[in-house]
Amino acid sequence: MEENLFQQRTDLEELQQAVQLLKHEIGKVIVGQDQMIELLLAGILADGHILIEGVPGVAKTLTAKLLSRSISVGFSRIQFTPDLMPSDVTGVSVFNPKELVFQFRPGPVFSNIVLIDEINRAPAKTQAALFEVMEERQITVDGQMMLLQNPFMVVATQNPIEQEGTYHLPEAQLDRFLFKIKVNYPTPEEEFKIVFNHHSMNTESMIGLVQPVLQANQIESLRDKVRTLHVEEKLIHFITAIVTGTRNHKSLYLGASPRASIGILNASKALAAMRGRDFVLPDDIIYVTPSVLRHRLVLSPEKEMEGATTDDVINEIVSSIDIPR
Repeated sequence: MEENLFQQRTDLEELQQAVQLLKHEIGKVIVGQDQMIELLLAGILADGHILIEGVPGVAKTLTAKLLSRSISVGFSRIQFTPDLMPSDVTGVSVFNPKELVFQFRPGPVFSNIVLIDEINRAPAKTQAALFEVMEERQITVDGQMMLLQNPFMVVATQNPIEQEGTYHLPEAQLDRFLFKIKVNYPTPEEEFKIVFNHHSMNTESMIGLVQPVLQANQIESLRDKVRTLHVEEKLIHFITAIVTGTRNHKSLYLGASPRASIGILNASKALAAMRGRDFVLPDDIIYVTPSVLRHRLVLSPEKEMEGATTDDVINEIVSSIDIPR
């Protein structure tokens, strides 16, 4: 009787094996950056889009490309620039003189993993073209609605330092990203290994070593397993307490939406599954919360002038709430 009590309700062996295979393939090229890779994989399992922020040269774009190579799905890359038009992203209708009809030519967003490089370089009109596709996985062009194939995931990068020729992303668009991952510089030991590996073999040769280890239909199966994970009611109260705490905090001008609460729930389920559990712990929630919330909050002008960050406020809110036991 006691043995049944502790029996896994969901078989996660296949999921854990898939995660290890993906980490192994990406690790053939990427040194360190464990949190970025872990959150990228959690984003896939939670069916969410991801924004990666970091200075140039810390392997943001490379990691996204390697992720697409290790999964047997479609991949496209869009370099955002100030002159990019919405039709350059979604596609355009072209007149066919032979048949005397307009035919739709799909844009690069019609893929499975879409890498958007330097997303904050395109103006609001082009950013708005992503609203429908990111939320509803569909595109409406000339009154016609076209569904995108599953799985669909946007991985976007941006540089936090450079301001020239960049645009502030609309809050409604930021809210559509599950995670905002901050990528830091490698440690001295990691940087030595990066340089040594490059000395031994150039990057293109290393990328060639990465092979697909997961199929599209397997991703859907793994996502279904993640959805079945057990979450106690007191943990859902914990999530909602954190998110509602952002809406009346003196340091914040804008708090998080209910979409953030759902994001924390889905992300903590994915993380728990990756860690071999079919139930969520408070530690899972605390781990994913900063990445789910940091891009959804707007600091008050006073706090910005003091040099505070949204991460500081998130930690303060989480620390003020009793952790469920």
